[in-house]
Amino acid sequence: MPSHSPSPTATRSSAATAAAPEPKQRIPLAAIPTPHVRIDPKVVADNIERMASYARQHNLRLRPHAKTHKTLRAAEMQLAAGACGLTVAKPSEAEVMAAVCDDLLVAYPIVQPTAAARLAALAASGTKITVAIDSPEAAEVLASAGAAHGIRFDLLIDVNLGNGRTGMGDVEAVARLAEKIAHSEGVAFAGLFFFPGDLMGPPETQEEGFKRHATRLGEFRQRLLDAGFEVRVVSGGSTPTGKQSHFNALLTEIRPGTYIYNDRMCVTGGHATFEQCAARIITTVVSNAVEGQVVVDAGSKTLTSDGAHHVDGFGHVLEYPEAIVRRLSEEHGMIDVSRCDSVPRIGERLTIIPNHICPVINLMDVTYWVEGDEAVAEPVAARGCIW
Repeated sequence: MPSHSPSPTATRSSAATAAAPEPKQRIPLAAIPTPHVRIDPKVVADNIERMASYARQHNLRLRPHAKTHKTLRAAEMQLAAGACGLTVAKPSEAEVMAAVCDDLLVAYPIVQPTAAARLAALAASGTKITVAIDSPEAAEVLASAGAAHGIRFDLLIDVNLGNGRTGMGDVEAVARLAEKIAHSEGVAFAGLFFFPGDLMGPPETQEEGFKRHATRLGEFRQRLLDAGFEVRVVSGGSTPTGKQSHFNALLTEIRPGTYIYNDRMCVTGGHATFEQCAARIITTVVSNAVEGQVVVDAGSKTLTSDGAHHVDGFGHVLEYPEAIVRRLSEEHGMIDVSRCDSVPRIGERLTIIPNHICPVINLMDVTYWVEGDEAVAEPVAARGCIW
């Protein structure tokens, strides 16, 4: 495998790294300081296999998004279960994941020459790099970097099917961009890309939206075929839409990310159960001085400030399901326990399913993978890889 840049954790101060546990060290669960993220490897394996089985059943290539776990161990498990490669968001994430995967899709419009040059250097070292773009400017930047390094990027044109975040919406503009790519050194047209972010409702409500997407995708695809282009790849998908992807017959690969761990949003959206949430925050009650409330040591620097659909608060407390994580400051989580039959005591450890696991993992140096009454500290190797 090609070499990769050091994890951001490698550049931290000696004081910070001295406090972190040694990777792979087995630690008794009770001895792990809070707050921390605990991972159940069996649930992870089950989640991976369910999605892999679905992809096999429907003849879809599975390219999981590493932005959720950012961890080499998890990536290796996904690849071992049949993933065709990985999806990443940024060049630094690609550099980390290249240690275990030689086929990466950068699902982000690369427009900075420095970012394109880093990806080109990674490709020159032996990693296949595909990039999703939605502008002529991005094509030019990548073409220049590819030519300078003697490599060729495969490019997917990002089209907007209704989500409205990125993606081109004009069929003729997509055809012109494909022509530009075809006449540029250092890049090649490979297909289409989209994010179905407008189809985040319960699974049983998604079929009609998928068919609408397929119709619109068909218009882009047919225009490209008429222009003489081969559309080898049609890449889409997310965790909320993952197992309904077969309703879009044009899809060739899917890119779910959160499914490996799941979170409260997956549960409230009808895409997972709490038992399928492999990642849990362990936190300690540090105060009960305010009536009807306890405070835990997991604040916004642990739980993040993301909300969840149709529910209050910033996470689900497993031991006290009637509790509401009502407010967060940086190091304090204020939990309303006024509706609980019993109240947590000071020093008690609580288990919280976070609303959105992806940003939570990005805040952690390590996650703790449980092995009986102990856990192994697994580095979050791509933590902070946002550039």
